[in-house]
Amino acid sequence: MRRFLKATGLVLLASTVIVGCQTKNNQNNANNQGQTTKSNQANQVKETGFPNWGYDLQHTRHVPYKEITKDNVNKMGIVWQQDILDWNKDVPNLQEDFPVVHDGVMYVTSAKNHVFAIDAASGKKLWAWTPPKNVLDHLNSLPWQSNVASRGVAVANGNVYVLMIDNRLAKLDAKTGKLIKMVNFWDHEPTIKLENRYYESSAPMYYDGNIYVGSSGGDNGTRGFVWAFKADTLEPLWKEPFWTVPKRGTSWAKGKYTGGGSVWTPMSFDPDTDMMYFAVGNPAPDFYDADRKGKNPYTDSIVALDSKTGKFKWASSQVDHDVWDYDAAATPMILNTKVGGKKQKVVVEGGKNGKWYAWDAKTGKTIYDGVPFVKIQHSSVPSDEGKVKLQWPGTPGGESYAPQTYDPDTNYVLIPGINSPNLMVAAKDAKEIAKDNNTFPGTKILPLPKNVKPSGTITAIDMNTGKKVYQRKTDDPMYGGFTSTATGLAFYGELSGKVNALDIKNNKVLWSMDSGGKQIKMAPTIYTVDGKEYVALITGGTKVVVYGLGGKLKPGAINKNAKLQGQADVVKVDPMAVYKRSCVSCHGDNLQGATAPNLQHIGKTMSKQDILNQILNGGDRMPAGLAKGKEAEALADWLSKKK
Repeated sequence: MRRFLKATGLVLLASTVIVGCQTKNNQNNANNQGQTTKSNQANQVKETGFPNWGYDLQHTRHVPYKEITKDNVNKMGIVWQQDILDWNKDVPNLQEDFPVVHDGVMYVTSAKNHVFAIDAASGKKLWAWTPPKNVLDHLNSLPWQSNVASRGVAVANGNVYVLMIDNRLAKLDAKTGKLIKMVNFWDHEPTIKLENRYYESSAPMYYDGNIYVGSSGGDNGTRGFVWAFKADTLEPLWKEPFWTVPKRGTSWAKGKYTGGGSVWTPMSFDPDTDMMYFAVGNPAPDFYDADRKGKNPYTDSIVALDSKTGKFKWASSQVDHDVWDYDAAATPMILNTKVGGKKQKVVVEGGKNGKWYAWDAKTGKTIYDGVPFVKIQHSSVPSDEGKVKLQWPGTPGGESYAPQTYDPDTNYVLIPGINSPNLMVAAKDAKEIAKDNNTFPGTKILPLPKNVKPSGTITAIDMNTGKKVYQRKTDDPMYGGFTSTATGLAFYGELSGKVNALDIKNNKVLWSMDSGGKQIKMAPTIYTVDGKEYVALITGGTKVVVYGLGGKLKPGAINKNAKLQGQADVVKVDPMAVYKRSCVSCHGDNLQGATAPNLQHIGKTMSKQDILNQILNGGDRMPAGLAKGKEAEALADWLSKKK
């Protein structure tokens, strides 16, 4: 998975308790998270917030709230909105943040790991935390990683936990935002350093007194891992990480740049068994595979471990030998559901390969084996640019990190699909993969033909049969994902900036509203305060917009400091300097393309305005705002002349 797509999934739960009882220890775990149920899902009666990244520990993204219904959803409007740039003009985007809500407080995080606590009913700032100067200086020393997404925090026992991009774990006081403690991963495992091209983009997960983290940077040839730390001391729970790929030079990882196996999104937990489940990314190098022949376990797989010991339980591969960047990227969901007419505990996940799967949670036995949900048409990846073919899906997915949801009333899973191809070019030899500062070795992607328009899909799968119930097309690829409610609604945002409510049973969009921004790349957070239900999203990169019944506000403009609309005049700016600072790591020293498309002739296929919109608003694997205002205008003008 590419850094900015990944750096650059989620699912639902039931309105009735559909899972068995916990042990006494699991009850304690629920209490620690503000959940007092004896079920292994969040309390469907007493819960009022959005306590975890995917609502419950199983990441079903299904909330029990019933105030907003199919009959009154068209009365929704904006209740409050807040551009984070009003509070700190230096904050990068929050585009892929998934807010959590505890006790009426919303917690959001940005790239470079700024954290904000907000009154969830009014939008009032309660506190803001800026990482220490030495951390920010460390990030800025390697600017190729400075704008990596931060996908959220974990909140438990009065503390907020956030992963720092440069491989640290920070613990904050939830009431004040004061830093309590920060630990460096490299103090316990010396190889895990930003300088070795490791980084962190995921949200951590709290479970039963421990914090669980995954790794990013696999496309750079790092060795993927998951790791557990004690929540009170931040000391490692396991002696060493669980590594998702072999040590370089051993087993299948023979080459100088081999590795991969990032864990891009949070793990799911089953308190009945203490098992944890996570998705593992692609092997590296992408496309070029001369030094990693044969099967490449555990890449492109779902892996199950004992969460207390890190002991391996089972793994299931979606792609045994991947040359297309077909990660398993989305967080798996754990469901107690009806399969073939009988109750069964299962794990489900959709891959970037465009196929959806279900497994027995205990054994890993495959139940539904690769149900396609987007166009699939791929072949080997050539090293000759003149022989490239469209590969469906492309590197964006399939299903990327965007989460699914589960509706227990219909027994449907909703899958967010990205129907978009790539023109992929493999490296010719080992020398070529060492170019471009060893960033994403072996990968090059060419611009798409003008007649190819990416789109999206929403696919409903009946868990009882594994069959598609319906599929609706969307104008934009589905980068954000879903959150569903006990009244049969699924909320989601789009790249266009629209927010929608879907009738899950009848496949009808009952409500849509503009958010005032674009590039919604996260799933809604739904919560209640004093009985009122709220639906929150992040739009335009830095603006939190919250909807509710009776909301009267009009969508506000993007903060002027964001300059996301590109309205500044072109002045004397050196576009080559802007390019070298913001673009070279992905597009190459000579615009030749590396992890991102070749730009040497971009003016033939894209107008200045098209290029400017891409720079400002992002899209596909590219984040918004790497250049802004006058610099963005100058860069777009310069690139538009490359014909």
